[in-house]
Amino acid sequence: MSPSSVVPPGESPAPGGASPQATTGRRAAPRGQDPVTEEVPLTDGTGPSGAEAANAVPAPRRRIGEYVVAGVTVALGVFVIVDAGTIVVPGSATTMGPRAFPYLVGGLLLISGVLVLIGLLRGKFGEEDDGEDVDPDVRTDWKTVALLGGIFVAHVYTINLAGWPVAATLLFGGSAIVLGARPWWRAIALAVVLALVIQLVFGGLLGLSLPPGPFLEGVSFFRG
Repeated sequence: MSPSSVVPPGESPAPGGASPQATTGRRAAPRGQDPVTEEVPLTDGTGPSGAEAANAVPAPRRRIGEYVVAGVTVALGVFVIVDAGTIVVPGSATTMGPRAFPYLVGGLLLISGVLVLIGLLRGKFGEEDDGEDVDPDVRTDWKTVALLGGIFVAHVYTINLAGWPVAATLLFGGSAIVLGARPWWRAIALAVVLALVIQLVFGGLLGLSLPPGPFLEGVSFFRG
């Protein structure tokens, strides 16, 4: 009889002749002491434990799509800046001129694209998004689609008749109300403010051809 098969008094032998330590995977305490058990990690010695596997971070993959987006953004910024230089500015213009806004947009595009490209080269890639939570059984709200389309058509035909402020108020306010903005008067008020700000910036400061309409025809700073 081998030493491993000796069973202490008061304990029954394990089936198959295996020792209690082998069947339970626990280490028994000496006599006279409280039993102390110690969990034995069940690994075969060839791979990391569960905690190490959970903490393992996969190497970043270089995604071609992110480089393409960054490159297109940089190219678009350069194109906008170069194309803005071809805009003819009257010699007597005393305002910012029509080149200011394109230069601003082109510069922002160029800087954003370069920063994104630097981040990609340093290994900072975007996290993969989960699938969109879309219910395929939900029907399209054709009423809302039709109302938005009608508001856009009315906006196009209202610009030359009533001017940009009225047409923009119809577009912004009407779309917000159709999409559920409440109360309706707040949506209209915000639309009026936004339309006037756009008229002031593009028509008054940049000197672009943005019709103020009959209501603002006599206001000089809205005409540029």
